[in-house]
This record gives sequence, structure tokens and C-alpha cells, in this order.
Amino acid sequence: MTENKSGKQFFTVSRVFFLLIVIPLLLMALLIANGIFQLGDTSKKGAISALDENFQQELLSRAISVSDNVADFLQQVEKDILVATILPASEEAYKDFLEKNRQSLWVKRDGNIVKIMEPLYTEMAYIDQDGDEVIKIVDGKAVDKADLANVSDPENTTYKSEEYFKKAKTLDKGQVYMSHLKGWYIDRSAFEKGERFTGILRLATPFFNKQGFAGVVTLALDAQHLAKFTDNIVPTEPGYVIEADVSTGSYAYMVDNRGFIISHPVDYHITGLQPDGTPVPPVTEETINEMSGKGQEVLNLNLMGAIDPALPEIAKNAAQGNSGVKTYNFGGHTKMVAYSPIPYYSVSYPKPAGFGWIGLGVDVDVFNEMAMKASDKIEKETRAWTTTVVLIIIIAIILLFFIASILAKGISRSIEAEVPEESLEPPGYDDEE
Repeated sequence: MTENKSGKQFFTVSRVFFLLIVIPLLLMALLIANGIFQLGDTSKKGAISALDENFQQELLSRAISVSDNVADFLQQVEKDILVATILPASEEAYKDFLEKNRQSLWVKRDGNIVKIMEPLYTEMAYIDQDGDEVIKIVDGKAVDKADLANVSDPENTTYKSEEYFKKAKTLDKGQVYMSHLKGWYIDRSAFEKGERFTGILRLATPFFNKQGFAGVVTLALDAQHLAKFTDNIVPTEPGYVIEADVSTGSYAYMVDNRGFIISHPVDYHITGLQPDGTPVPPVTEETINEMSGKGQEVLNLNLMGAIDPALPEIAKNAAQGNSGVKTYNFGGHTKMVAYSPIPYYSVSYPKPAGFGWIGLGVDVDVFNEMAMKASDKIEKETRAWTTTVVLIIIIAIILLFFIASILAKGISRSIEAEVPEESLEPPGYDDEE
């Protein structure tokens, strides 16, 4: 009987000791594991929300930065033509002016993207009070006297429809006329064969002598230097590219104050002129199938309500001088665009619309992919932490079991040593009774 009771006492002590330690430990483990899971789930949802808000804010901030850079650039261009009015009216002086006014363009050389310095202006001219060209420099070379024209007639201008002389002669001293984008239209077929849009912004300002109006000085800003602000960036990437991949749905573009696209990865969306100098009409709800069939898809966002009502809303809001972030559908994709007006104002581009606006578009599916990557990362970390906690608890329970067994044995031996054996079965004790 003594042996049986000792066995019962051993198991009772070890069991009680083990349970007193393990039960609280298990409860703590459950609470910790559940806390980690809940924290992971909350963090995952929070990360998606924060990514949504932070990404939109970063996109908008970048759009504002690009639009400010474009405005600064145009203001510098305006200063250049005012400087040109005080230059000596000679071919040498004009050539030197064009040579010195260069800026960088990103190009691809030997498989690498590099910057090269290219002339800002492709043309410079001195025109007398009757509209006759006196000096004209094109691509760094002087035009022969026999080839000079009277540009008071728009048909005699480079693009057969320019009215810069008429516009400039009505201005006051120090005022500058800046045209909208001028260039021969590139349709889809030509674009797919590798041709790219080339064009200019024509600047003209009057100069005066003692008798009054004496003529006009003009510059032709190479449109590449304007387009580089949007052509060479991808909204979701920090670096520079030669041409954004439009198939990704993430690219930047520029819109003028009329709503026409003037910079875009797909050049057949850019406004352009037909050979006779008349503009290629923009697509509308009525003409979209016909124009697309021709490969002529000039876009004016004010006229694109049939594609998505949000598009003219964006154009209208930007023309009112506002920036923001909005989603719209285009080409079967849901897109998020951050837009910001270009704060350049002049007699040609008055407030509030100014020069136009910048759009940074991102395919929402791409954005969702970014959010899911962040979510998956948090979920993996949560599972890893939960697994680690479970392993630690299992190991702790095993160790505690052995410790409890050893301690229980020690307690049993102590009890046996302190309590006389005969006291466990006193004389005259009958356990049958």
C-alpha cells in the first residue's frame, strides 16, 4: 500500500505543478498568437490604405513638380526672345545666339541612356515692319536671300498657317507671343514604322525704333525640349527613360490650354497639321471609328466625354487652375491620374488655364499589384512570427514537463524523507475498515 500511495502522490504533485505552469503559458501563447494575427491583418489593411493615400499624394506632388519645372522653362524661353531683340541684327550674332542656347536631351547611345546638349531653337528670324524676312537661321544655317519670304501671309510660313507676325505686331514692348504646338501630324502607321513627332512652339516679340513699330524677332522652340519633361519619366519609377511603354498604362503626358495632347508616348495622339497647314481634327464620339480607321487619333480631352465623363471633368478642373487625383477609363483600363496646371501665363496663355497641364497616369491594376505585394509581405511576416511563437511554446512545454517531473520527484523524496514510513500505516490501522 505504501508503494501505491507514493505513486499516486508523485503523479499528483507533478500534474498539479505542470498544469499550474503550462495553463497560463498556453493562455499567454494564444493571446500572443492572436495578437500577432490581428496586428498583421490590421497592418495589412492599413498598409493598403496608407499605400493608396501615400502613393496618390506622391503622384500628385510629382505632377506639381513637373508642371512647375515646365513653367520655369517657358519663362526662361520668354526671356531669351527678349534678349534676342537687343542683339545686333546679323547672321553671325544670330548663329552665335542659337549655338550658345543649348539644353540636355536624353538619348540612347550604345544601349545606354545618356544626356546630350542640343540647340533649344531650330529657327531664328528678323522680320521688318512689312513682314519681310531679313535674316533667317534654320538649323544653324542662314537661309539664302532668295528663299526669304513675307510671313505676313500665313501661307508663306513654315507650317503654312502661322499668324505670329500678325499677332506680334499688336503687342506692346516686352510682350511675347507664343504659339500653340506646330508640327506635321504623325499617324499610327508612321509611328509604328518608327517616325516620331517633331514640332515647334513659335515665339515672336516686336521691337521698336523712334518712329514706332519696326519689326518682329522670332524663335522656334524645338518641341523635344518641352516634351522631355513628360516623355522621359514613368510615374512609378525614379529614373529616366527614352520612351515610356504605353502598354504598361503608366506614363506622363502634357495637355495645352485648349485640351489638346501636346506630349504623349503615342505620337498619333498629339495634335498636328496636315500638309496644307490645316489641323488634323480630334476624335469625337461621332468620328472615333472613322478616325481610328485612318490611324488618326488626335486627342482633345474636352471632347472625350463619350469615352469617360471624367476626362473632360479633369480637363475643366485643370483649366480652372486646380490640381488633383482622379480615376477614369481609357482603352479598356482603369487609370488613376494626378494632374496639375502649368503656371505659365502670358498674353497668349492667360489665367486661369495658363499654358495647360501635366498628367501622370498609372494603371490601377499596376497600383493594386503594388498594394498586394505590400499585403503579401506583411502576411508572410505574420505567419513567420506566429510559427516562431508556436515553436517556442512547444519547446517550452516540453522543457517544463521535464522540469516539473524532476521537481515533483524531488518533492516526493523530501516528503518520504521527512515523514516516517510507519506514520503512513500506523499500528492498528486497517484500510479495510
